[in-house]
Formats: sequence, structure tokens, C-alpha cells
Amino acid sequence: MSGIGAGEERPVAAPSSLATGTNGDEAGYAVRVERADGGWEVRILDPDRAPVAVRHCGDETEARTYASTVRQHAYWLSSERFRAYYRLPEPA
Repeated sequence: MSGIGAGEERPVAAPSSLATGTNGDEAGYAVRVERADGGWEVRILDPDRAPVAVRHCGDETEARTYASTVRQHAYWLSSERFRAYYRLPEPA
């Protein structure tokens, strides 16, 4: 199976940049998919790579689907809208 492995970090946007919203804001968020006790976890990481949100998933397919959705939102939305949608804290 190709793609991101468990515990690997991947930028949430196109390979050329980290999460640039449609308005040109630099979001810099990343997504990490990890195997966890009782299932899988998807972590949204802030620009400093600190986790700011965690979602528990029942299996790998659910985790990868959710992670893909988060990446798409980070690419499409402005930084402000992305943070509001996922209820993330303001950057320091």
C-alpha cells in the first residue's frame, strides 16, 4: 500500500507549500495519522508541529478519509476559517 504510513507527518496542502488558503494566508498546519490503542488517531498539528486537535477513528480507512478531508479544508479555506471550522486556538 502506498501513501503515508502510521506516525508519518504530511503537509496538509499541495507539496509546494504548507496549507495555503484560497486567500493566500499561510496556515502551516499539518496532519498526522497514527495507530492508537483501540483504533487510529488523526492529529492536526499547528505550524510549530504541536498537536492542537485529535480525533479518534475506528479503523485506518476512517482515519485516512478524515485526514484527507482536513488537508483539503486547509488548502481551500483561509487560516481563520480553517481554525474556526476545526475550533483550533489562535496561533501564539
